[in-house]
Amino acid sequence: MHKQRGFTLIEIAIVLVIIGLLLGGVLKGQELITSARVRNLISQQDGVKTAYLGFLDRYRALPGDFTTATTTIAGVAATPCGTGNGDGNGQITGNEAILAWEHLSKAGFVTGSYTCNTTESNLTTPTNPYGNRLQLIYDNVYGAATTARHNLKTGSQIPSDILAEVDRKSDDGNALSGTFRFSTFGGAAAATCYAAASPNAWATQTVDANCGGVTLF
Repeated sequence: MHKQRGFTLIEIAIVLVIIGLLLGGVLKGQELITSARVRNLISQQDGVKTAYLGFLDRYRALPGDFTTATTTIAGVAATPCGTGNGDGNGQITGNEAILAWEHLSKAGFVTGSYTCNTTESNLTTPTNPYGNRLQLIYDNVYGAATTARHNLKTGSQIPSDILAEVDRKSDDGNALSGTFRFSTFGGAAAATCYAAASPNAWATQTVDANCGGVTLF
């Protein structure tokens, strides 16, 4: 009979090293994916803000609120949102928040082709990396709001730890202060996206998968 041969210490050590390398690779991969998503969100917010300011500089009017868009911007015509023009009151409100994307895209300030429509299923607006739509509007639907401001919502379904990193890299890391804050737009819940007692720190230990942010202009 042959004696059953066990693993030597060297063989066990090699296996442990391989397992460690595999685990390290997985963790590094997850870190790279998270970093890419954070960069994507920051880039998207910065890009739209730049487009908003560029449109304002060129036309001396806000996208969506522009009163002569149909006669000034090629391709903008009467749409289900109204006439294709805004009311010119200096605020992007109501259907102008949808029309804004058509004005920006037809004027060449954002990529993609967007056409204003008031039917939810027919909306063509930019979306975040998680598939939920952005919103460019004048309102106070954001953390610690006292007055309405023009802002860009990230949309919902973004994990709270991702938003925490976006806030740290672009603002002050506080969900209720600064130029990047929490927003309930899209159904995000304040109770689980950040902790008021921390103070107002985004949830990073117990991550909420359905959160949203906003960049204030």
